[in-house]
Amino acid sequence: MRPLLLSFIAAVLSQAAAAAPPNVVFILADDLGWGDLSCHGSTFIKTPNIDALAKAGTDFHSFNTASPVCSPSRTGFMTGKFPARFGVRGAIGGISKNIEWNQVDWLDAKAVMLPRLLQGAGYVTGHVGKWHLQSGQADDAPLPAAYGVAEPVLFAGTAHPNVEKTIRDHEIWDAATDFLQRNKDKPFYLNVWMHETHLAHHPSEESLKANAQLDERQRIYASVAADADRGVGRILTKLKELGLEENTLVVFSSDNGPENTHATAKKMGSGYGGYYSVGETGGKKGRKRSLHEGGVSTAFIVRWPGQVPAGRVDKATRLSATDLLPTVCAAVGVALPEGYQGDGENMLAAFKGTEVRRTKPMFWDWTGGERPPETWGRWAVHDGDWKLLTDDASRKELYRLADDFAEKKDLAKDHPQIVQQLSAKLDAWKASLPQSLPADCLSKKRERIRVKPTTATPKDE
Repeated sequence: MRPLLLSFIAAVLSQAAAAAPPNVVFILADDLGWGDLSCHGSTFIKTPNIDALAKAGTDFHSFNTASPVCSPSRTGFMTGKFPARFGVRGAIGGISKNIEWNQVDWLDAKAVMLPRLLQGAGYVTGHVGKWHLQSGQADDAPLPAAYGVAEPVLFAGTAHPNVEKTIRDHEIWDAATDFLQRNKDKPFYLNVWMHETHLAHHPSEESLKANAQLDERQRIYASVAADADRGVGRILTKLKELGLEENTLVVFSSDNGPENTHATAKKMGSGYGGYYSVGETGGKKGRKRSLHEGGVSTAFIVRWPGQVPAGRVDKATRLSATDLLPTVCAAVGVALPEGYQGDGENMLAAFKGTEVRRTKPMFWDWTGGERPPETWGRWAVHDGDWKLLTDDASRKELYRLADDFAEKKDLAKDHPQIVQQLSAKLDAWKASLPQSLPADCLSKKRERIRVKPTTATPKDE
């Protein structure tokens, strides 16, 4: 009878574990191109750990971030809404720049936030790495706790001015695994927002030696990507060591496409500059700061053993960063707040293996400058198979992404009725946005700043 009893107990415990809501780890790279993964066909980068994550889960090939730059992109992930609804249209930077760009100094702390929703359901919530949801000059901005982050460990360069515990970029993985170790017996939600492959590049000696066969530019960039991949491997290994692998939903993505290469910028402070930013988009037009797919289409890989099919590639389901909040909430059994009207969709069925036809359009509004030609777009809308880009003037470009993911053929002249329909939807969406910035998201330091009108292109990150 003893073996039967033990088998019964094991079965009960297994069922109980399966019924428990999953832990969630959201790993976000910075400026990593869609084509920078070896499983996506990189021509010179090796990412064995991220490849293994994709092999153990589902790799979604039709995913879009909420912006081609970091602050608004991260806002979309965390709120389930398009960032322009909060007055976040570009990278939140110095207060004078925010004034010039007519945007807030920090994300509205009253916004529905994914960490806060899970915190309310009993999850321990943590955030390790880059934050960048407020200006580094705004010491009157809300602390991460106001957004539902109980344990913030932030990069020194992008930390809230009043956060005491900060780390350097290579220390992120120690902080993340420490969080997992300390909270292994509790349900947890953890953001792991790495520095790689953002400028400045700080490759490790280990990765530089491993990539010694590459040319100078590729060697630096591949080494930075390898450091990121090794860190992801540490997270996955730690989850397995702690017995948490089976009941943890892991999501991997990047905030936007790869940085533009700057032919003469070899040094940047103590690191390597944009001369080495040779990331790949997988053949998609545009890079960071562009509303073309190369700027807003990034990796999106999901693993949840027993729930998310392993080894699956989904090219048909069109996902948005704004889907993360409603989908994670559905996965863990947390109801959305009454009256909450998000821009994302619950894509749990897609996570679990069903191709889903998106019903909500995606919109983009960002404050960009005229740098490379592909950054001209100021607004965009993607609905069904079609995507329209437009600017402050009358320029419009139309692409049918269903059979032209590289956006090689502008079909605006061939389909004026589609242009008209999408333009009308975009105009209606723009009219729904707040006409003024929320006063409680503006630093008191603005009272001492006077910004002269300028036609120069502001610097973004």
